[in-house]
Amino acid sequence: MTTTAGHYKAPHGADAVVNRMIRWLADRGVNLAGAQTLTVVGRRSGNPQRVPVNVLRFDGGEYLVAVRGETHWVRNARAAGTVELRRGRRRVDVALTEVDPARRTPIIREYLRRWGWEVGRFLPEGLDPKSSDAELAARAGLIPVFAVTPAHRTPGRRTPAH
Repeated sequence: MTTTAGHYKAPHGADAVVNRMIRWLADRGVNLAGAQTLTVVGRRSGNPQRVPVNVLRFDGGEYLVAVRGETHWVRNARAAGTVELRRGRRRVDVALTEVDPARRTPIIREYLRRWGWEVGRFLPEGLDPKSSDAELAARAGLIPVFAVTPAHRTPGRRTPAH
């Protein structure tokens, strides 16, 4: 059974400071564990929201995994459909399509293999980077996953090859 009840772990204290530092480095082109800055328009405010993310390249696709759960960027991305990813001067507009919870387990597993050391503490209660595939599958509805695909080009902006 897939759990779909809400899960959200907001950054606070040291996490908020670290997020700002990682975003600052990514904005200047520093590749810190694959971090990029995601910019999405706020669904209510209309203001851009910027957060650091790790894009996972897996099985021929690219994915964003939100182990913190139903974050503001997740809800804003659902509403907007497209976001900007940036590292240094390289910016690319991408479309995000949410992956069905039944297909998330191998993506989440690979994400945790790569970045579990960094994000494991944000997983839903009862999960950790070493949880079994069955445990991850049972809670996959709590961890939003998006497929990342190229969006239409914006004048003046290049879409780099990955």
